[in-house]
Amino acid sequence: MSNIRPEEISSLIKQEIEQYGNKVESNDVGYVISVGDGIAMVQGMSQAMSSELLDFGHGVMGMVQNLEEDHVGAVLLGNDRAIKEGDEVRRTGKIVEVPVGDVLLGRVVNALGQAIDGGDPIKVEKTRPVERVAPGVMTRKSVSQPLMTGLKVIDSMIPIGKGQRELIIGDRETGKTAIALDTILNQKGKNVYCIYVAIGQKESTVARLVQKLRENDALKYTTVVNEGASASAPLQYLAPYAGCAMGEEWMEQGKDVLIIYDDLSKHAVAYRTMSLLLRRPPGREAYPGDVFYLHSRLLERATKLSDELGGGSLTALPIIETQAGDISAYIPTNVISITDGQIFLQADLFAAGVRPAVDSGLSVSRVGSAAQTKAMKMVSSSLKLELAQYNEMLSFSQFGSDLDDSTKKIINHGAHLTELLKQGQYKPYSMIDQVISLFAAKNNIFDQVDLEEIAELENRILRYFHDEQVDLLNEIEQSGNLNDDQKNRLKEGLEHVLEDFLLVKGAK
Repeated sequence: MSNIRPEEISSLIKQEIEQYGNKVESNDVGYVISVGDGIAMVQGMSQAMSSELLDFGHGVMGMVQNLEEDHVGAVLLGNDRAIKEGDEVRRTGKIVEVPVGDVLLGRVVNALGQAIDGGDPIKVEKTRPVERVAPGVMTRKSVSQPLMTGLKVIDSMIPIGKGQRELIIGDRETGKTAIALDTILNQKGKNVYCIYVAIGQKESTVARLVQKLRENDALKYTTVVNEGASASAPLQYLAPYAGCAMGEEWMEQGKDVLIIYDDLSKHAVAYRTMSLLLRRPPGREAYPGDVFYLHSRLLERATKLSDELGGGSLTALPIIETQAGDISAYIPTNVISITDGQIFLQADLFAAGVRPAVDSGLSVSRVGSAAQTKAMKMVSSSLKLELAQYNEMLSFSQFGSDLDDSTKKIINHGAHLTELLKQGQYKPYSMIDQVISLFAAKNNIFDQVDLEEIAELENRILRYFHDEQVDLLNEIEQSGNLNDDQKNRLKEGLEHVLEDFLLVKGAK
């Protein structure tokens, strides 16, 4: 050692530093060994992280998915036509992020948060990673505030609370998106931010939905994340996580957020496509083994935060499409087990003209009446049982012609209830209007008119109370309860309207 001169030591150190630099550099840059179908295999990136953004050049970014021994598998977030074998790929050191904040309100964006509505580019002030660990148990609060959909059949029997995950499930063309859209429209003036994530939908369908939101002045509090049927599988896979990250930003500011994933069946198919192209082993129905985790890690992020963390909430309404009403299929059962209940739409009811076509027997909310006002709880407590009795008696009555009076009464009341719960699209009811209608039904007011006259009588009842009994409505709305005096005043008003209605009909 004594024979080595100081200048030799310094040159050795310099050499080591240069070689060290080369080692780091070689880990940061790789090259494409194969590319196709939106998937690229990249060699020479031993330090790459899962979900890291890669720069492929030509304006195309990629996301690391597979970490193999000698290469990484990446999905391309853009057009792969310009990329060829041997191209250089660079690490960015960043996980996939999307812009967040109020700049997104009223905009239609893609899964990367870029504007696709023809408007100005979005000014990125803040970003969030698309993936993150869901809030823990101690940071959550129990669901207790109602998130009204404006639909009588749901708010009365299958109530949704802020922070809940309620699945909308049914066959194709049974009105799943219509329920989601009505729920967004009903949040007008309620300080709820809405996000609609369209996964694999037709562009014309999404354009029509955006137009409907604009017409109803609902786009100003809504963000639409769209990756249509023509988008690549990786972008469809990314869309719901991007939408969720956007919602979490508002939730952590103490605001209430509603997010709709339309739909997770197509999301699972996009993930299956991506996984098979990445050569991951297929499992049941060719889905990869982690397809349950795909949706659980997304839906677990919906929550009601504790008061210490601002008390914000993220309510998720995922949509699942069934085949021939089969809710026991693989993906439907997965999502049913992750969510806090489901709204099941039946094709037979839809075909029979019942809109929304909600099957009250198979639909359930596991949060239950905790997410209802006392007034709503009072007027809807026996509704589900009455409809169940009606459906039971109806099938029984088909086999016998002689029915006793009590059976006839149950069938008549059930038929009138079913008719009352029908509701046109884009016509959400306020909480007070629902309470009045259901209170009238509970007191058999509608049973005294023909089925085709129910809608007209209901309109007259609501008009009378809004014109003549404004103080009563304000009292009920402020307290969220019904005391004996208010019930008596409601009964008097209902009997007065019914008497007038029957007189007018009798005169005709």
